Amino acid sequence: MGNFKFTKKEKYNVAIAGATGAVGETFLQILEERNFPINELRLLASARSVGKTIKFKGEDYKVQELTHYSFKGIDIALFSAGASRSLEFAPSAVKAGALVIDNSSAFRMEKDIPLVVPEVNAAAAFDNNGIIANPNCTTIIMVVALKPLHDYGKIKRVVVSSYQSSSGAGAQAMEELLAQTRAWAKGEPIKVEKFQHQLLFNVIPHIDKFTENGYTKEEMKMFNETRKIMGDDTIKVTATCVRVPVISAHSEAVTIETEKKITVEKARELLSKAPGVQVLDNPEKNEYPMPLFVAGKDDCYVGRIREDITCDNGLTFWVVGDQLRKGAALNAIQIAELFIK
Repeated sequence: MGNFKFTKKEKYNVAIAGATGAVGETFLQILEERNFPINELRLLASARSVGKTIKFKGEDYKVQELTHYSFKGIDIALFSAGASRSLEFAPSAVKAGALVIDNSSAFRMEKDIPLVVPEVNAAAAFDNNGIIANPNCTTIIMVVALKPLHDYGKIKRVVVSSYQSSSGAGAQAMEELLAQTRAWAKGEPIKVEKFQHQLLFNVIPHIDKFTENGYTKEEMKMFNETRKIMGDDTIKVTATCVRVPVISAHSEAVTIETEKKITVEKARELLSKAPGVQVLDNPEKNEYPMPLFVAGKDDCYVGRIREDITCDNGLTFWVVGDQLRKGAALNAIQIAELFIK
């Protein structure tokens, strides 16, 4: 068992590292929506953001510089400042007594650090040494839907193609897609800075760096993280991760092969009872999940559920989740809520 002791209180001192980024802004939105019991709120970012003012519950908060001394008296530190910052500053936060919930890739595959999706493996969160890792957005959205199916039929193999929105690459990337749209509408040259290619009117089958086996790091995250979160190293995952010209919410086409057959009816029943999942599956009425309608929502939406006609125990479905919410900020806050309940 991890040896970190978390003390329950009526209200908590909360720090957000990376407060000015897209996920940082979403942290604040969700903490307010869920009325998280906050005593003191400390907003931290890089030196260039110091002095910026951010509103929370109608009050103005000044952004402070993220340093090793930023966490005195803090109970919960929500990190979304990138892997290198997490590696540098998270240990200082823990040393100061804060429970760190980290949204970067820094600690996800560390053996003694839990990787948690509360609907899937909440108990794992309590075995920590002060740091809990928040999984990759694409993995979170998929495993929320996989969990009830795995519990019933034991998943052997997953084939997934993702359709990932610009929000997955951060606030500046979202702005680049909007800027490209405005430039095109005015007949101006289209600038490409945040993505490998123009995203407008295009799809880019390349997210994160390529690895030696031909998969990208993002695709390998889906392989490794799914196994760790589900607690089953026998699950095989092959992923193709694609960036699409959508502002917010990731979509995924998922095919699973299970040991025990899961009929479409059974899958609908299992998914409709699962926490954090909404089934939207009425093909005859053209009703299925789409990023346009799922953006801004907390749950992951599943539709297009059908038997895979190419294998005996196969099931294919489509899942959509808001990358900034369930794929990032909401999941981290739900982890924090496990400790304060």
